[in-house]
Amino acid sequence: MAYLAVAGLQLELAGEDNLSRLEREIDRTCQRYPWVQLLLLPELCTFGPNPGQAVALPGEVESRYCEAAARNGVWLVPGSMFERAGDQVYNTSPVIDPQGEVIARYRKQFPFAPYEKGVSGGDRFTVFDVPGAGRIGVIICYDMWFPETVRTLAWMGAEAILCPTMTTTIDRDVELSIARANAAVNQVWFFNLNCAGHLGFGRSIVAGPDGTVIHTAGSGREIITAEIDFAHVRRVRQRGLHGQTQTLKSFRDRPVDFPVYAADAGAGALGELGPLELPRRPATD
Repeated sequence: MAYLAVAGLQLELAGEDNLSRLEREIDRTCQRYPWVQLLLLPELCTFGPNPGQAVALPGEVESRYCEAAARNGVWLVPGSMFERAGDQVYNTSPVIDPQGEVIARYRKQFPFAPYEKGVSGGDRFTVFDVPGAGRIGVIICYDMWFPETVRTLAWMGAEAILCPTMTTTIDRDVELSIARANAAVNQVWFFNLNCAGHLGFGRSIVAGPDGTVIHTAGSGREIITAEIDFAHVRRVRQRGLHGQTQTLKSFRDRPVDFPVYAADAGAGALGELGPLELPRRPATD
């Protein structure tokens, strides 16, 4: 069997410098659950949602997370942080191996426009392999609302998706459905970890490749542990959900290439929606 033991830290955090606390939380989780192999933190958990707190990568903050991973001998995806690269700011998730080496960085492709201002979107997908287990993809929060992101990662071989989130809006209930749907239609494990406290509504979710909800968290602090069974992913993909729905095979064998997505196809009917901007109050007489 190819298992990976994952712990998601749904923590009650404030919009300030949480780095020292997060280091302690990583250490305590590894002490309490010594069998855990990968730790996931929420989106923007280190400094909160302020692009003015953007840091260079590599840099001191990332190095401290690398030290925490090496100290505990675990894989670590420390949520995300705002990254300053030249005159651009990105929302970036590092992927750190048990030796404390950064093996990948994923930049969120879909900033929460038009509300999240001054943040650029990335243009690359990220997957990484855990030896003896399987291949994992990374997205961040709003990315999961776009089916093409998770489908692309599945096409790149991802068997599990890590999705750190910072959701404070009333659509969290909808996101639970989106997470479960992403798991089922792409036949992947989907680990969507939200902040709690001042930075999020909690309600993190873990869903399996057959659409089963493994756990839905409450609104407060929770350390969520789950064993990801990659053999289960491979069996579901081969035989279908409960021996029936074989979505990836059907998509692979499709007779159409979806030409509306071509770069020269224009926006089609979506062009009539107008610009992406904040809604305004209606004019009054």
